Amino acid sequence: MATRKKSGKKKSPKPAKRGKSAAKKVIAVKKTSAKAGSSAGTDTQRVAAILAKLDAAYPNATCELKHESAFQLLISTILSAQCTDVRVNQVTQKLYKKYTKPEAFAFANPADLEKEIRPTGFFRNKTKSVMGASKAIVEQFGGQVPRTMEELLTLPGVARKTANVVLGTAYGIASGIVVDTHVLRLSQRLDLTRNDDPKKIEQDLIAVIPRNKWIQFSHQLIWHGRRVCAARKPKCAECNLETLCYAPDKTV
Repeated sequence: MATRKKSGKKKSPKPAKRGKSAAKKVIAVKKTSAKAGSSAGTDTQRVAAILAKLDAAYPNATCELKHESAFQLLISTILSAQCTDVRVNQVTQKLYKKYTKPEAFAFANPADLEKEIRPTGFFRNKTKSVMGASKAIVEQFGGQVPRTMEELLTLPGVARKTANVVLGTAYGIASGIVVDTHVLRLSQRLDLTRNDDPKKIEQDLIAVIPRNKWIQFSHQLIWHGRRVCAARKPKCAECNLETLCYAPDKTV
């Protein structure tokens, strides 16, 4: 009986199995990479300390746009785009005496309304937004400002910031966090976000700020931004958050 000759070829060695420690290292690297773009300042204890200091400094912070109804607040917020609350309040003091209901704005003379809101800037676009939102409220919502984010976003000139202002201040509904120029600047300085887009910043803040603080938190940051943490020359020596802040443009 013939015997089979053994092949002269050597079998290639099997690849070595990864040990548990090597696998853990790979997983750790992946996790680090996933978090590379996230903020390092969102530690739970640090966020709690920031909120406590804001509470101590601004226990009664609220919206500074003067209004007597949800509708007036909506119009004032639309007018506040690229304009100070002080200027808006000056304009609306007379405006709301002439236009007392949504119907009055909805069917106003555009040329007259443009002249009346001109000091707030971008008056042509704002006139279209004010009249469009008012008409939608009259025709689609029975003259009442909607109470949901989805419905508010259907109104001309209304984006998430305006909707959050109305829902939070007028109705006490925490649907999100208002991200205006002050909240954007301060949340970046405090390293609560590393995004520049307001929508992404809002999502970053929602992830670390307790929901029962969403409304007050935005008011407090806005107050702090106006009174202490200015864009060009922040008053860091007067800031009770100074020990928690490591912003590169600190003045102390």
